Amino acid sequence: MQKGQIRVQTENIFPIIKKFLYSEHEIFLRELISNATDASQKLKTLASIGEAKGELGDLRIDVTIDAKEKTLTISDNGVGMTAAEVDKYINQVAFSGAEEFLDKYKDANIIGHFGLGFYSAFMVSDKVEIYSKSYTEANAVYWSCDGSPEFELYEIDKADRGTKIVLHINEDSKEFLEADRVRSILERFCRFLPVAIYFEDKQINNTNPLWTRKPSELTTEDYQNFYKELYPYGETPLFWIHLNVDYPFNLTGILYFPKIKQSYEIQKDKIQL
Repeated sequence: MQKGQIRVQTENIFPIIKKFLYSEHEIFLRELISNATDASQKLKTLASIGEAKGELGDLRIDVTIDAKEKTLTISDNGVGMTAAEVDKYINQVAFSGAEEFLDKYKDANIIGHFGLGFYSAFMVSDKVEIYSKSYTEANAVYWSCDGSPEFELYEIDKADRGTKIVLHINEDSKEFLEADRVRSILERFCRFLPVAIYFEDKQINNTNPLWTRKPSELTTEDYQNFYKELYPYGETPLFWIHLNVDYPFNLTGILYFPKIKQSYEIQKDKIQL
């Protein structure tokens, strides 16, 4: 068993994270789902080049709530982590000049660029636990931290490959133990991620959205049905453009032009990513 202090370049990174992301606490779920998606996609890539052996099974991410235990759990069956990887990616957090950065930038979305996405979990948690088994190892690893720089890290038995992150939700964040609240966040941020995401035994995302297919394969009805999936109460759109741009950057998508009867119906932020 290993005990130690998370190596950060500030005395205590957690109050900084909580302050930095204060206005958007729900961002933690997006960050953890993003990490789980990356772990699943990485395993696919390793399998395709022969580095990951054996059956992958159905790659999926599960989000579960236990209101009695006050926990929210995100599980995946992706690459998993070894003890050395947990120590490297979780404990060795470098956030140079965090206080100065906080004063300069106020945009919460930039946090992920600094490898601190996982630590956004502490905005809503009194304690965070990780159970992980790498595709390369027979043994699994357990990590826990209560929001102070101290952590525990030791080997455990875990049958299945992948990572499970358990958040012990704090008193101020009980909204994230409510199914409707969690579902709305998942539908907002994770609707078209490429790995199946399950919540309350129901898949909440479309892993094969229309824009990933060739326009020649699609009918007018296909485009209209997809629009209804996005906007169930909207009228049939006037027309649409199927985008496939590869220069100067790669972009695929479908741009719908809805019918607008009144000028006040025009709203911002209607593009779904």
